[in-house]
Amino acid sequence: MATLLNLLDWRAELRERRKREFGVMAGGAFGAGALLFGLLWLNATARLDTQNGRSERLRGEIAEVERKTKEIQDLEKTKANLLARMRVIEQLQQSRAATVHFFDEIINTLPEGIYITSLKQTGKKIEIGGVAESNGRVSSYMKNFENSEWFTDPRLVVITSAEKNKTRTSSFTLTVTNLTIPQPSNPDEGG
Repeated sequence: MATLLNLLDWRAELRERRKREFGVMAGGAFGAGALLFGLLWLNATARLDTQNGRSERLRGEIAEVERKTKEIQDLEKTKANLLARMRVIEQLQQSRAATVHFFDEIINTLPEGIYITSLKQTGKKIEIGGVAESNGRVSSYMKNFENSEWFTDPRLVVITSAEKNKTRTSSFTLTVTNLTIPQPSNPDEGG
């Protein structure tokens, strides 16, 4: 019977086996590391894509809000323009009524025996020229202005007396300043 003898160095074989095992382990570790890196990379890419999607959605919503804000600002400008126009129209309506009241008050304050020959308004100052039968009538006219709701501060500028055809007349010029427009009474207050 023949016995088999292993003439190879057992240590070299052990070294070879350990090298192979190390190679397999190193390859497995490298593969596991690469797999783990790949999974982490995919996870990071997926998160980045999700975040980019959210950012894109937010940019879209921000753009929509900015568009609506601009639209609101445009509407506010339009509203302000319309309100300004309405105020102008209201002022024109009030001034139309004020003109009627102005002339009505000029007539209502006019005593008998006075005739107006000129009427001039500059801002709030009104210059009235006329002829009166006497100086007392001019004085009465000025008192009527003092009692008026529409006129204040009557001042006599000039008065001259003349006699024509045995009739004595006084030519006068007076000013009334601070034309005031009384506020209409509130209907809720009972008139």
